[in-house]
Amino acid sequence: MSGPLDGVVVLDLSRVLAGPWAGQLLADLGARVIKVEHPERGDDTRGWGPPWLEGGVSGEGGSEEGAERLAAYYLCANRGKQSLAVDIATEAGQALVRRLAAGADVVLENFKVGGLARYGLDHRSLKAVNPGLIGCSITGFGQDGPYAHRAGYDFMIQALGGLMSLTGEPDGMPMKTGVAITDVMTGLYAAVGVLAALYERQRGEKSERGEQAEQSEERTEGRHIDVALLDVQLATLANQALNARVTGENPARHGNAHPNIVPYQAFACADGYLVLTVGNDAQFARLAELLGHPDWVDDPAFATNAARVAHREALVLRIAEVFLSRPRDAWLADLEALGIPAGPINTLTEAFDDPQVRHRGLCRSLAHADGRTVPQMANPLRFDGESATSDCPPPGLGQDSDAVLAELGLDTEAIARLRRLNIVR
Repeated sequence: MSGPLDGVVVLDLSRVLAGPWAGQLLADLGARVIKVEHPERGDDTRGWGPPWLEGGVSGEGGSEEGAERLAAYYLCANRGKQSLAVDIATEAGQALVRRLAAGADVVLENFKVGGLARYGLDHRSLKAVNPGLIGCSITGFGQDGPYAHRAGYDFMIQALGGLMSLTGEPDGMPMKTGVAITDVMTGLYAAVGVLAALYERQRGEKSERGEQAEQSEERTEGRHIDVALLDVQLATLANQALNARVTGENPARHGNAHPNIVPYQAFACADGYLVLTVGNDAQFARLAELLGHPDWVDDPAFATNAARVAHREALVLRIAEVFLSRPRDAWLADLEALGIPAGPINTLTEAFDDPQVRHRGLCRSLAHADGRTVPQMANPLRFDGESATSDCPPPGLGQDSDAVLAELGLDTEAIARLRRLNIVR
């Protein structure tokens, strides 16, 4: 699938979620992404099941003949890539990766700090053979500092970085989010960094050719991008980070309520739950009318958002009492008619079946090489009305090894020898 990054070559040496998420986004945007994996175990997430894609495992728990088990976790972050299974702990494997890097634009990796240097595959070593190569290193804590040597995992970073302290009911245990959101956000930041570095390098190449003489000092060498989960975690605390920095106090947990806006939370109805998100005083006035309490608008305790935050408990109790009097969908219909933002609390399967979700085509299906249908969630970016979602499903382990190695000039006999030595799969 062509796209804005058509012609860009990315070596994805990462595994699990943050790095693969960045690689998948670049693939969706048209880059050729070669996923470099261990020939035996591959990406860790290949084994992170159940659930497995139907058809990958028999009813007795063993693999069906000829079918690789495909874990749902692996499938979420590896669309659009080729898989080269090579053992980089061997000199021959290292040589193959260096040859690939010589013709690549970007290398993504999430090894521990210094982990690739022992193989001669760190950014400094690879840049010696390709000065324009852009490296992106994703770690838990960054390339320097007292924690640089530590491994970092999303759950632990949510705890250390303060996100869990903000999540959960006021009197309950701090909670993690239901998705590894720090990994996902780190992947997005990594992709943004790569795009910026690609643009900068291209601009420098243009100036070298005289196309932008006034920018003759632009750089043509590739950058090294350092992205840390902890850094991303703190950077994406958004208003809560500034709440703490402005006041010098730790924000309290509000469960399903908002720390700065009232009413902006979940409410129980006669037969279910909805979320009400009143964003301004005009919306609140319409809500007060709907709930049968137009007097709230003139009450100094409720007239402005600042007043409503100060008198949160009293107002929320009154709103909650009224919402219990009618079914959820009846309330939602009235709220929609009045332009008051609200929505149901859906399960995932309910969300997938929502008319807007179906209209936007967010649930996709791709055909795997072994005949199975692979479910996917579409890339939310659209260019000229077209979704930027690769039509190539996540690859089987080593699925493209022969093709990639042949492009490097290896003949059938040389590839077979590497396979016999367990250097490639």
